[in-house]
Amino acid sequence: MRIAAGSEAAGERLDRFLAGLLEGTSRSQVLAWIRGGRVRVDSVVELRGGRRLRGGESLDVEPTERPPLRAEPEAIEIDVLYEDEHLVVVDKAAGMVVHPGAGRASGTLVNALLHRLGRLPGAPGDQRPGIVHRLDRFTTGVMVVAKTGRAHRILQRQFQKRAVDKLYWAAVEGRVARAAHQDARLLRHGRAAMRGGTWWVRLEMPIRRDKRNRVKMAVARAGREAVTEFRLLRAGPRHSMLEARIHTGRTHQIRVHLARVGHPVVGDALYGARRAAGVPTDPGRYLLHARSLAFDHPATGDRLRFRAPLPPDFAASLGALGL
Repeated sequence: MRIAAGSEAAGERLDRFLAGLLEGTSRSQVLAWIRGGRVRVDSVVELRGGRRLRGGESLDVEPTERPPLRAEPEAIEIDVLYEDEHLVVVDKAAGMVVHPGAGRASGTLVNALLHRLGRLPGAPGDQRPGIVHRLDRFTTGVMVVAKTGRAHRILQRQFQKRAVDKLYWAAVEGRVARAAHQDARLLRHGRAAMRGGTWWVRLEMPIRRDKRNRVKMAVARAGREAVTEFRLLRAGPRHSMLEARIHTGRTHQIRVHLARVGHPVVGDALYGARRAAGVPTDPGRYLLHARSLAFDHPATGDRLRFRAPLPPDFAASLGALGL
């Protein structure tokens, strides 16, 4: 992978910077790559994880192959919003990866759920048992997980048919106009849409893996369909609070779309956000929260909606940003 370290990386340790950007990768795994000569800074092998970046470097990373992982139970505390014999709804914490993968064998939501529930539907050795959708590592909020094979199939079908309502809150850089649906600058990338008596800005920009930086996604004409709607909740002097609804589930979708229209999510250095005083300093921690999730219960068919409160660090950051 080739990664461009922007100006926001100045002063960061190399290992912490990479661990923050490479979702599902632990700092210890990054250190192993560095010490094994698998990381180059401006084409020169770097063996020190503590090297301080100045910003502007080109980083080449060659991850090692990892053997297939088997998700194992771990006693990790999770916040359960609802549970019955068919499914469990959780409020995912910031920094928690959803399931084991390259560079992350433990500490995931799946590990925690296996300890709580004993088992989840999936084939032996499945790293993603019960998982029907995901949230990025530093995105917080509502997730539903299936407890039975039937529930898994039905919920998965709802996500595929876009019958699930997914609502997010995001703190972004820049002051968004109160009449955002009339902002000519924003409408260059989308169009106004009326929903439930409220105007939203609807962005329809296809997304694919960035050719120059494989860690990132990018808007590209040849990408997969991606549709995001957003509206302004409130605006501060230099930042805004948005509500976003996604109609597709592409990787990093909200983060990519908002960055493209000039309003990157606060703290999202991967997509060009600057450092902001008073916001979380954890590498990669950005202010994006899955506020609510609505779907049909796989057994009863009843429409269910669950909401998750803002995490304390997110709420505190809003005050620091004048929101």
